[in-house]
Amino acid sequence: MKSMTIHNIDARLAELIKAKAESEGVSVNKAIKNLLESALGITPRPQNKYLNDFKEFSGLWSQSDLAEFEEETSDTGLIDSEEW
Repeated sequence: MKSMTIHNIDARLAELIKAKAESEGVSVNKAIKNLLESALGITPRPQNKYLNDFKEFSGLWSQSDLAEFEEETSDTGLIDSEEW
């Protein structure tokens, strides 16, 4: 496996990398590899990461729910020529 050295990493970047490694419970080397893989599209980013956080506030309509909504709102598309 190939090894690489990156020179002149500023202190702020180094601290951010260390903090990320600690938060993920991995080594600094593994954190850097994960960051590079994600940035280069080698490993996909998790989709819908926060989907379950908002599930209680949203829902899916059944076909009957949709039909009822469309029936109740059907007159909103009508134009009253007297008002124009």
